[in-house]
Amino acid sequence: MIEENLRAAFARHEALTPAAGPVRAAIDRVAAVRRRRRQRFRAAGVALALVGGLGVGIPQLTPAPAVTDGTLAERSASPAPAGALNVLLVGLDLRSGEAPPLADSVLIVHIPADRSRPYLISLPRDLEVDIPGLHRDKLNAAFAYGAGTDRRDLSRGYDLTRQAVADVTGVPVDAGVVLTYPVLRKVTDTLGGVEVCLPQQVRSVHTDRVFRAGCQRLGGAASVDLLRQRQGLPDGGLDRDRNAQRFAAGLVHQAAARDVLTNPVQLSRLVAEVGPELTVAGGSLPDLLRVVPELASTEPVGLSLPVGPPESPAWRLRADPKAAPAFLAALREDRLAEWAAANPDRVTRLR
Repeated sequence: MIEENLRAAFARHEALTPAAGPVRAAIDRVAAVRRRRRQRFRAAGVALALVGGLGVGIPQLTPAPAVTDGTLAERSASPAPAGALNVLLVGLDLRSGEAPPLADSVLIVHIPADRSRPYLISLPRDLEVDIPGLHRDKLNAAFAYGAGTDRRDLSRGYDLTRQAVADVTGVPVDAGVVLTYPVLRKVTDTLGGVEVCLPQQVRSVHTDRVFRAGCQRLGGAASVDLLRQRQGLPDGGLDRDRNAQRFAAGLVHQAAARDVLTNPVQLSRLVAEVGPELTVAGGSLPDLLRVVPELASTEPVGLSLPVGPPESPAWRLRADPKAAPAFLAALREDRLAEWAAANPDRVTRLR
């Protein structure tokens, strides 16, 4: 009797039961959105590291958490940072037995408030600046003064460089990375090489290797060799900074071509290879990672602080009194897109 009553009740309400197809489709859509979100966060972790590989590799101040499960960005309960962001990258060529450590390259990754695309801003290593608490010297010397000759405290070297950069540019530094060549070699080789497009031939003074004009694929060792070259280039260290920007663009393109930014398996392999050596100074890595997926384009724009001709003694550079103020004002006011459009001859051709 009970069984018959239950069957009758089910029969009466069966017509009211919604079709399973639409419900299943809705569930699948929610699952797909969550899956894409996890993949974007995974991609953000590597994208930040790749942008960090603009001229060099990465060990540094505070070990970065491993990004292996796609949850790093989700661990931060705070919303993604708003407004323009500036990440400072300091490149070191730490060779055994050499002291003090001078910064080979100093670069700001500027992410505008509208999240349109990243800007790679090179600050010449030979730029004459005020070293906080000391005296005027080249920008690359700030790291040496801070790190010291014996202990080589990278955190102090970075901090003094950060202060000098903030004073010169007038913009806050939200986070930073100290970069060295070994990780760059590792990342490049793991990705199967990087295509770099050069406007002119470059001959290595270290290995006699010739990098022809045009686009070519470079392995890790060759990439490091190229990024160390400034002698023999028409603009010396300024041309080396531009080549670093070109390498960065190629690195991002190769990561996309290898599906590293969206394939969890490929991403996990890269993170396992270099993750333990990734470190970040200042700022919140999870919060910064939340910004990367917001970018409308990952195609960077290469820019450099306008400077005048070298001055003796010591071959120092000074900011161009006419062009630099307008450039720095555009950086501070988050108007780099407008400035680049008005000054196309000062934009580095990356591809």
